[in-house]
Amino acid sequence: MSTTVEPASDRTADEVNEEIRALWRRSGGTLSGEQREEYQRLVLEWAAAAPQPA
Repeated sequence: MSTTVEPASDRTADEVNEEIRALWRRSGGTLSGEQREEYQRLVLEWAAAAPQPA
């Protein structure tokens, strides 16, 4: 698995966060291997989209 951060997406941190929440709801609280990879990708996207402190 790559840990490099993708270029910033067009989505806001709030939009990505909502997708993360939806993934957890769909999974019933336990992520499969494939869902875990998606979760990790989403967390990296969220971090890249989150506002950075000045």
